[in-house]
Amino acid sequence: MAKNAALGKAKDAKQDEFYTQLTDIEKEMRYYRKHFKGKTVLCNCDDPFESNFFKYFVLNFNRLGLKKLIATCYATSPIMGQQLSLFDVVGGDEDKKGKPYKAVVTKVYDVTGDGGVDMFDVAELFKSHENELTELQGDGDFRSEECLALLDEADIVVTNPPFSLFREYVATLISHDKKFIIIGNVNAITYKEFFPLLKENKVWIGASIHSGDRAFYVPDDYPLNAAGCGVDVDGRRFIRVKGVRWYTNLDLKQRHEELILVKRYTPEAYPFYDNYDGINVDATVDIPCDYAGMMGVPITFLDKYSPDQFEILGVTQSWCGVASKVYPRQVQVDKNGKRSQVTKLNDGAAIKVDTPPANKTYYEVDGELFIKTYARVLIRNKHPEQPKEVRQ
Repeated sequence: MAKNAALGKAKDAKQDEFYTQLTDIEKEMRYYRKHFKGKTVLCNCDDPFESNFFKYFVLNFNRLGLKKLIATCYATSPIMGQQLSLFDVVGGDEDKKGKPYKAVVTKVYDVTGDGGVDMFDVAELFKSHENELTELQGDGDFRSEECLALLDEADIVVTNPPFSLFREYVATLISHDKKFIIIGNVNAITYKEFFPLLKENKVWIGASIHSGDRAFYVPDDYPLNAAGCGVDVDGRRFIRVKGVRWYTNLDLKQRHEELILVKRYTPEAYPFYDNYDGINVDATVDIPCDYAGMMGVPITFLDKYSPDQFEILGVTQSWCGVASKVYPRQVQVDKNGKRSQVTKLNDGAAIKVDTPPANKTYYEVDGELFIKTYARVLIRNKHPEQPKEVRQ
């Protein structure tokens, strides 16, 4: 919980400059190699001096067959200058250090003659002006006119956008009709602005992160209060964050692999919702193979979702408009017995119960008792098995 709380506090304080580890980038990008050949890749939230996205693509430029790599960064990026700085290698006026830059790479080769390609070769290609490294006119914000012009030039965008700007960032990519691979919070699944893209199969979850936590570098002034935070051997501060996912609109073989379903429906095992025309399924592995109607599943179901096997119908949020009823104001009774007037039951799926559950929050509505599930994605099996006949 502490790790998730750290992420929430970061969003609230706009301390959402999290920097992705190279190993996590490498693990995800290997699923998209065929998509990169002959393409222009843009990393538009990435300081070209220290971004691991830039490092990955520039060092794999020839292997991926890229046409061009472009990277830009925001002027106030709080982590700028903490890693190996190409600015120091290339040289330049000290007063320009920390300014937003644009790096444009069209060729990468072994300049130094040491038998391999590394960041020193990349630096030499900037120094010789075979590749372009120039200061941006503005502040490097992805919404600026000059950065939007670079977006229009790109075929594929790959980056880790600021969490607080995730909605706006995705909307920008969609409005410019761009292919992308980006990192975001798993809870983005329930965002009003983002969920319709998942429902309409315009965006889906990537291949490599489906559970656990990941380490992200953070600025020097970021508080290291949560478990798993620390400082690496190079003095860079990091936190470990649960609930992150890759999101993309590039097709993956993995998203067409169908789940093997072994459970069968019974009314006792799968209670019916009171405010949705469907049954509750507590875990993806428990999806019944023979149920043809609406089912509410955890949002992490989308890690295993195949559009060939399931249809996404909605999400248990009031704005989605799928609920079969709207409750009047409710009395919430928490696990300690504290009572309060709320409207929370409408932002979730409700299950009617006969008696108050022990050590669990429940709701009273017109003399009836309900519990509320965590957020659920509402789905339908496109090809359910026939129910087995019950022997007499």
